Parts: sequence; C-alpha cells; structure tokens
Amino acid sequence: MAKYLAKIIVMGVQVMGRAFAQALRQEFAASQAAADTRGCAGHQSAATSNLSGLSLQEAQQILNISRLNPELGQKNYEHPFKVNDKSVGDSYLQSKFVRAKERLDEELQIQAQEDREKGQLPKT
Repeated sequence: MAKYLAKIIVMGVQVMGRAFAQALRQEFAASQAAADTRGCAGHQSAATSNLSGLSLQEAQQILNISRLNPELGQKNYEHPFKVNDKSVGDSYLQSKFVRAKERLDEELQIQAQEDREKGQLPKT
C-alpha cells in the first residue's frame, strides 16, 4: 500500500513540475514579446517607473491629465501643490503631486530623446 502511495505522490509531483515549467516558459515568452513591441522606450519608461515608484498612468491620474502635455501637467500641478502646502494643508498629498510631476517630466524627457534619435526634432 505504501509503495503505491509513494508512486502516486511521485507522479503527482512530476506532473505539477512539468506544468509549472511550461507555464513559466509561456510567461517568459509573453513577457519577451511585450518587451519587443514596446521597444527601447518601454524599457526606459519601465525603469523610470521602478525608480520613481509611480507608473506613468498613476502620475497622469494624480495630475488629472489624459495625455502627455507639459503645459496642462504644469497647470494641474501648481494649484494642488499650493493648496496642500505644509502650513495650509497636507504635506503627504503635496509629496504625491511632486512625485507625479517628476514622473511626467521624466517621461517627457524620454520622449524628447527618442524624437531626437529618430531625427524628428533638432538637438538642443
């Protein structure tokens, strides 16, 4: 009886191991395909998200903007930043607006660099 139980356990572990390895290979392939479609910009943007702690989408939500626009981002940053001044309001919210603005500025720099590399804008 113990012999059969051991065989069942070994077979179950082998099946689970193969299924896990196959799922891992599929996930790795999907990740590589997504990275290839994003290209170099995706890698830089992802690295920036990791460093700043905010994704671009989060920064856009905080600043209430739907697309990358430096003027609108600056406008939507200044008012809440002043309202949440340490002496007037909440410094935590103020720091969130600062981080969102920094993330937006970093993304704009990445896009400007890509445009220069593609020859769309002259280097300044």
